[in-house]
Amino acid sequence: MALPPSPDLSSLDARAREIFREIVESYLATGEPVGSRTLSKLGGVGLSPASIRNTMSDLAALGLLDAPHAMAGRRPTQAGLRFFVDSLLQLGDLPEDEKREIDSRIGSAGASPQEVLGAASELLSGLAGGAGLVVTPERDAPVRHAEIVSIGPGQALLVLVFEDNQIENRVISVPPDLPSGALTEAANYLNARFKGRTLGEARAAAGESLARDRAALDAAAAKLVERGLVEWSGEDPTLGRALIVRGRANLLKDQQAIADLELARRLFDDLEKTRELIQVLDLAKAGEAVRVFIGSENPLFSLSGSSLIVAPYMNAERRVVGALGVIGPTRLNYAKVIPVVDYTARVVGKVLDGRGSER
Repeated sequence: MALPPSPDLSSLDARAREIFREIVESYLATGEPVGSRTLSKLGGVGLSPASIRNTMSDLAALGLLDAPHAMAGRRPTQAGLRFFVDSLLQLGDLPEDEKREIDSRIGSAGASPQEVLGAASELLSGLAGGAGLVVTPERDAPVRHAEIVSIGPGQALLVLVFEDNQIENRVISVPPDLPSGALTEAANYLNARFKGRTLGEARAAAGESLARDRAALDAAAAKLVERGLVEWSGEDPTLGRALIVRGRANLLKDQQAIADLELARRLFDDLEKTRELIQVLDLAKAGEAVRVFIGSENPLFSLSGSSLIVAPYMNAERRVVGALGVIGPTRLNYAKVIPVVDYTARVVGKVLDGRGSER
């Protein structure tokens, strides 16, 4: 979907900017188009409805406003929201009580990175009112040891111990008639061939090694090795990371989304595309700052009329290792959500590095 042409905003005077700002802020708060008579009653504008209507027509001609139908008020277009976010949005620091809540909930989430990142996704959903999204980092520490144990019919648990003392548990599917010795054989194979390699290195070598050794390795055990290296709940096999999504139900609280259930359906469909969503969140890696994608600017969510606010989180060496953010309607409270996403990303990076949640 092509982006609309950028409007020429050089002709906007202070009055037009103020009227536009009032329209956008009212729309973001209520979700309703704003009329000239409503604006004339606001103390900050101080103009007659007729004067406001003329300015609103000029803003519409620039592509910053439109109307859902002829008799309605005006609302910002995608280009208008972009202009507002880039030029007129005033961002303040997070209130201290919200900082303390983020520090506390992420800092006390648990010992494992998965627990920390799950808490971050849930927290973002609650504070921002959309769906919280987190992409976990790919493990870059070598594997020290692997174990595979049966946990019930059709399931086994792969336990990976890394050289940095982190432990990951992965539930993998197994055939119900699996021979009793296959789990042990698969674990022995992993330890013999892939010990000392990262998961990325192991995955790259797995296909070649298994093709060469399949004659010596029982077919069932070989299949377990393949599953153990790539299967994890929510993980994309080709990217080696997990996607954590919390708060999908928040997306249905928006009255405009409820009115257009087709857009809501498209958004939920998009959220199921793990690979594409991880790639979209990875766009945050282009820099250290929060990025805002509005409507068709976001290739994954362009048809659902949604906004994505995303930020990278970094390790102690300032290397980007993952990304987190919020997906919601285009009338998100950008002034609140952007600082929440930014601060959460910084806290997550510190906690994952074992430096606590101090600022």
